[in-house]
Amino acid sequence: MVAPFWGPTLDCPEPLAPAEFYQRICGGEIAISQEHYAELQLGSANLGCQRDLNYRAPTWPDARMPQQCHLDFKAADLHAEELLAIAAGATKTAVQPHPAVFRVFLDPAGHPFCLTTYGTEAGPPQSR
Repeated sequence: MVAPFWGPTLDCPEPLAPAEFYQRICGGEIAISQEHYAELQLGSANLGCQRDLNYRAPTWPDARMPQQCHLDFKAADLHAEELLAIAAGATKTAVQPHPAVFRVFLDPAGHPFCLTTYGTEAGPPQSR
């Protein structure tokens, strides 16, 4: 092993907004809140949010501005957790490739993320 996994860092125009949003989605504590960087501690991993004044939100599923990466969250009850994600500030995308297994949303800065039954008792036995 070279180094333990720390977690992803998302580019965004305002770092605290996505950190607070993802705190509503998956818990954790905001450990750092600065003008250029915010960090959400999530136990064994962290989520960083760094200011990028040139940030352009992904246009998924349109490839004009690629998503580059997305985050997945385990959801045993997709319908109930979809409603909670929307109440937390998520936007459900019009395109839903496999809605019985995962649902695609955008965070307030436009980053795609999924709620998925993979890795839960409700999920399919095969990998995606």
